[in-house]
Amino acid sequence: MPYTATHLETPPTRDAVDALRGAAVLEFGTAWCGHCQRAQPLIEQLLEDQPQVEHIKVEDGPGRPLGRSYRVKLWPTLVFLQDGQEVARVVRPESAQQLQDALARLRT
Repeated sequence: MPYTATHLETPPTRDAVDALRGAAVLEFGTAWCGHCQRAQPLIEQLLEDQPQVEHIKVEDGPGRPLGRSYRVKLWPTLVFLQDGQEVARVVRPESAQQLQDALARLRT
């Protein structure tokens, strides 16, 4: 699944994320967040040629259990997962290289 432009209406549960198989990028943020908006071209560029990497875009905020379970404090936060386990994390990416380095930790 390539880049996803919109946040999921209903986020997955932590159990569902932990049960994922393969490579995935879990992105936390909001549509109105300026940092999130600025990062979108970098994220889209990263994932455009990675159809084997699932992109799960989750709207985050107070009381949102999935974000709290990952201790998300700033947006966007991208959690790189291999078989449901975190292998890398990038908070407020400023360069394509930061994202490429995290992606390299996945088996794609």
